[in-house]
Amino acid sequence: MQHFTKLLVWQRSHKLVLGIYGVSVGFPRTEQFRLTSQLRRAALSVPTNIAEGSKRQSQSDFARFLNIAEGSLAETEYLLIVSRDLGYLEPPAASRYLKEVSEILRMLSGLRARITQSS
Repeated sequence: MQHFTKLLVWQRSHKLVLGIYGVSVGFPRTEQFRLTSQLRRAALSVPTNIAEGSKRQSQSDFARFLNIAEGSLAETEYLLIVSRDLGYLEPPAASRYLKEVSEILRMLSGLRARITQSS
């Protein structure tokens, strides 16, 4: 397996994290230890699990970490939706991030399927 930083799905999820950190700076201070923190943690968990899983000894372990990343991405998706619905995130920005989440989820699912088939 190539280094995790060479994986397009890791690169895109890393870029998503950077974007979420940037946009969530504008969330209300009352949400700093609630929604802001949870959204950042969920998004950060995606590339973190890809990186950790890529260094596991078995393909089935890597696939399990990719599945955990998928779960974190679903959590990120919901937190973006609630951020939009609460008015903390402008609808155009929310749409952009939600579209990227869908693309990354598709990529993760495909990679997990390929990893599972090869093990």
